[in-house]
Amino acid sequence: MVKKSYLLILLTLTFFVIGCFGDKKERVKTDLPQATVVRVIDGDTIVVNLNGMEEKVRLIGVDTPESRVNKRAEIQSKEGLGDTQTVVELGKKAKEFTASLVKPGDKVYLEFDVQQRDKYGRLLAYVYLQDGRMLNKEIICNGYAMPLTVPPNVKYEEEFRKCYKEAREKGLGLWKE
Repeated sequence: MVKKSYLLILLTLTFFVIGCFGDKKERVKTDLPQATVVRVIDGDTIVVNLNGMEEKVRLIGVDTPESRVNKRAEIQSKEGLGDTQTVVELGKKAKEFTASLVKPGDKVYLEFDVQQRDKYGRLLAYVYLQDGRMLNKEIICNGYAMPLTVPPNVKYEEEFRKCYKEAREKGLGLWKE
């Protein structure tokens, strides 16, 4: 009886350890719609070929600095990212980071939230890379974006905010200075 109890405890601990410390690699979400990357527009927008059509995809929950001088860059400047030219320089770095993760011809998987399109007609998606990592999350966790929550698309809001806080604290990406 004692041996059975020890065995049960050992098995329980083994499953706990495997669950907590086992393979942390993300799983490829092959059940989602697959698309092919055409190009990166900026740090938070890409173009994909989905079902034979080119679609602009706005990454849900991600806000990178603008990579061109425009009204949004001026707003971001007033929000404390620096002058407009600094915002644009940061935006170019964010675009370079995104482009380092997705290249033309790469296969990606799209996960939609409550709304599938924004007011500009762009697809709104969480984009998964071939290795299972979520592009949106990688950009924020590596310090190249701020979280942007636009209800009702809030599925990963807490996760993104946590990543952002850690990236800022560690001085990653755009937060190096």
